[in-house]
Amino acid sequence: MSDIRVRDSTVTRARIEREALRLFAEKGFDATSIRDIAQGVGVADAALYRYFRSKEAIGRELFLAHYCALASAITGIARQKRPFRAKARALIQLFCTLFDQQPDVFSFILLNQHAHLRFVPRDEGGNAVEALRRMMADAHAAGEIGERNADLATAKALGVVLQPATFVLYGRLQGPLRSYAASLTEAACEVVGSRQPAVGSRI
Repeated sequence: MSDIRVRDSTVTRARIEREALRLFAEKGFDATSIRDIAQGVGVADAALYRYFRSKEAIGRELFLAHYCALASAITGIARQKRPFRAKARALIQLFCTLFDQQPDVFSFILLNQHAHLRFVPRDEGGNAVEALRRMMADAHAAGEIGERNADLATAKALGVVLQPATFVLYGRLQGPLRSYAASLTEAACEVVGSRQPAVGSRI
């Protein structure tokens, strides 16, 4: 019986998280209430508090889970022994593909990052920005990019990718985002000072 209760509890918690994510992406975090989430799941308001202390707790858990999963994927690519441009291409292709496959997740992350980033782990494995910063620092040390300031290089590259993604979310740019992956890769490489390799060289 206890196993059944645990399983039911896990299923209900997952349903709450899915519905909260959908509503946060659709209506915005501030405009979504606990009642909205409860109604979407089909439970009483009070039942939600058995799983989460507050709407803020739901939002934080969702953000950290999805952000850290993205950070882990980014770190895996960033640590590969490959040329900078090859890693940049793989990272941007990954981001664009995941963005197109999980629009609710990325809508929530992009539009709510400032409320939750202070809770993100500082280590590279759980922090996407730190993983990218390390990649930029290593690339400059290897002579692959011209930008010396790793923080500035990271900010430039992120801006190149995140602003078009935000435009897609708001309908100002027609998706899918992955259709722009090649152009975004070239732009990101250019802003950090990565030159196109000579014809015939491997990247």
